[in-house]
Amino acid sequence: MHDPLVYLNGAMTPLSEARIPVLDRGFIFGDGIYEVIPMYGRKLFRAQQHLARLFRSLAAVAMPNPHDAGQWLALVEQVAAAQPADDQLIYLQVTRGIAPRAHAFPKDAAPTVFIMSNPVNPPDPRAIADGIACVTLEDRRWLRCDIKSTSLLGNVLAAQHAVEHGAVETIQFRDGILTEGASSNIWIVVAGVLMAPPKDNLILEGIRYGLIEELCAAEGIRFEARRIARAEVFAADEVLLSSAGRELLPVVRLDDRQIGNGRPGPVFRRLYAAYQAAKAA
Repeated sequence: MHDPLVYLNGAMTPLSEARIPVLDRGFIFGDGIYEVIPMYGRKLFRAQQHLARLFRSLAAVAMPNPHDAGQWLALVEQVAAAQPADDQLIYLQVTRGIAPRAHAFPKDAAPTVFIMSNPVNPPDPRAIADGIACVTLEDRRWLRCDIKSTSLLGNVLAAQHAVEHGAVETIQFRDGILTEGASSNIWIVVAGVLMAPPKDNLILEGIRYGLIEELCAAEGIRFEARRIARAEVFAADEVLLSSAGRELLPVVRLDDRQIGNGRPGPVFRRLYAAYQAAKAA
């Protein structure tokens, strides 16, 4: 079995040998921040945007940032270079460190830094050609979803809800308003206009959010960020989801109801082609 090298607190070590103490606040409280950076053909994809989001999340929870951008990139490249795959998803995690168990921040704990990488598993070509099925759920998470925290129990439960219903993803609503998927941003298309929830505390601003805005501008597709009611999602011509691992996928069924004509639509096809071109650039 392949035992990849990972980075943990200053050293490269086989994943099977990587250890943290049980009093690490990431283990005890989920007091940590993470980020995932894709690499295609050994080239990092939108790494600066991913690092900017990492830095925003660290600042939002008053967690010391142990490295500047150049140092982070060097560590990411070091981990990526140790892996055989040309296409990778590189996972970074920072916790507040090791301290006696108490809720308030410790005064002198050193952050724990962990980086690993896994090969990219590209989306199933059938999902791109035929679309995917999703289910819905009330969004019961906390109100700072814009922070990319390791405290992901709400997302875990939403993802499990999809599995138990034979779906690819769970699309969440808060008081009847669209938020996001268990691990994706959600988009709808109405009369050729792409729409998404606004970038606020109720969603994690996926790096693909900014990318898709750029692709819309380049492709001449009108884009709007606004509150989207549940009924609008079901009545949309197209529904899309985006994430680092899934890239961009068309949703053709939601809670066993057909979306649009039940096939991937023209806006998806244009954006998907533009997305692939951006990866190869």
